[in-house]
Order: sequence, then structure tokens, then C-alpha cells
Amino acid sequence: MSSRLVGVGVGPGDPELVTVKGVNALRAAEVVVVPVMDTGERGRAEATVLHYVAAEKVVRVVFALNERSDRARREAAWDAAGERVAALLRAHGAVAFATIGDPNVYSTFTYLAQTVAELVPGVAVETVPGITAMQDLAARSGAVLTEGTEPLTLVPVTAGAAVLKDALNGPGTVVAYKFGRQAREVAEALRDSGRIEDAVWGSALGLPEESIRPAGELDGAPLPYLSTLIAPARRTGGRGGKL
Repeated sequence: MSSRLVGVGVGPGDPELVTVKGVNALRAAEVVVVPVMDTGERGRAEATVLHYVAAEKVVRVVFALNERSDRARREAAWDAAGERVAALLRAHGAVAFATIGDPNVYSTFTYLAQTVAELVPGVAVETVPGITAMQDLAARSGAVLTEGTEPLTLVPVTAGAAVLKDALNGPGTVVAYKFGRQAREVAEALRDSGRIEDAVWGSALGLPEESIRPAGELDGAPLPYLSTLIAPARRTGGRGGKL
């Protein structure tokens, strides 16, 4: 029987936002891998998983999640993580990997699966979708992501504020991920595009330290790295105006 690696989306942090299918996948796996930074601190994925499976079933694997400048160090860390998960697959057969959000949206799991597929020929790779931060923020803030024919653009601000500016000058709703370290540039882009009034940002969604505030309150001070921004589409014409 071939080994099986399952990427399970466990949502943005609130343990109640893990799907039933996700919980079943975590419990069915022989081992549940959670990514941790080299600092060793517990991440959101691990904290969420521990609501549903016993701690002895969880294996922490170090990833260079915060390494962006030293490519050689990052690649070495990815290789080591891949080797660790490949060894677990050879020993256990069925391994789940828990990732915040969704495993197919800016997820660590994408790179891990590519590496493991090279190390374990014939491994079956599956994913279980998870609720994303933009969905959670929309629900908690009352922001509507899309109506009618509106497009939705998702931008990681780690690609630079210029990418966000281009998106804001286009149609539809714009969602920005990972913008905490560039909060000042993001606020400027929103003001320049005339889209700051209805925009909202949030961090630590569903956790005790949750913060959800109007984007107009952005003062340039750094925010948590995993902050999320929603700038809704410009809407005119009343109900159903975009149909």
C-alpha cells in the first residue's frame, strides 16, 4: 500500500473553524506534523490541532517560515523538513500535515509536498480545504467579499506594496495578506486609491488577542505579520447593482 500525505487546512486560528472533514483527517492519520519556526514557539496550526488530537500524536518539524533573505539557509531548512516528513511516511504510511488557512492558498504544504514527492516515489498527496483568513475577517467585520460580477484579488504584500497599489486601482474587492511589516505603505496605497474608508484589517482572528479595526485607523505602526486587509469593491446602484 502506498504512503499518503494529507495537507489539512485548520483555519486561521479559531479551533471552531476546522471543518468536520479536517478533524476526521487529523484523527485518521497515524502522525500529525505541525510546522514550527526555529525559535521553537508554538504556532497557530499546532495550537489548533491540539484541540482535536492527543499531543503524543503530534510531531513538530522546523521550517524556515521567517527566512526571506538567505536563500541557501531557507533551502537547507526545506530539505531537512522534507527528509523528516519522508522518514515519517516510511515508518507510518499515513501522515497529516496541518497548515493554517487552506493548504492550497499560500501554504507551507505546497513546498513540502513537492519535496516529499521526490523523496518518496508513489506517495499519494491529498488536501483537505480550510477556512481562510479573508473569509473569517469578512464574517467578523461584516465586510462583503464579492457581489454579482465583481472580481476578487488576493495579494501577498510580501511581494511589495506596488503589487497592492496596482490591485487597488483595479475593479472589485482587494484582500491583502501578510502586510503587517508594511502597514505604513499599505495605508498610503489605500489613501492614494481612495479606498481606505470602507477597508478593514484584522489579526489574531478568533484568538484572545484578536484585533479588528477600520483601515482608517492605520497609523503606520508595525502590525502582526499575519494581518489581513479587506478593501471592498466600490459599490453603487443599490441592491443587486453588480448583477
